[in-house]
Amino acid sequence: MNIILNNNQESFEGDRLTVNEILKAKKFSFKMLVIRINGKLVKKDEYDTAIVNDGDKLDVIHLVSGG
Repeated sequence: MNIILNNNQESFEGDRLTVNEILKAKKFSFKMLVIRINGKLVKKDEYDTAIVNDGDKLDVIHLVSGG
């Protein structure tokens, strides 16, 4: 499948993947993430069930805090 991940074209095996499957495939391990599929916010407890399909736009934004 082909998606737009953080404004870059990406290809993955299969027709659809969950958010967690994509995070693992891309080795994203940040603790604080904001995820959007086609502009719709995905809550952390939905990462295992939220499906990314061919042609979707996925935004993965990691938050950094400190002081």
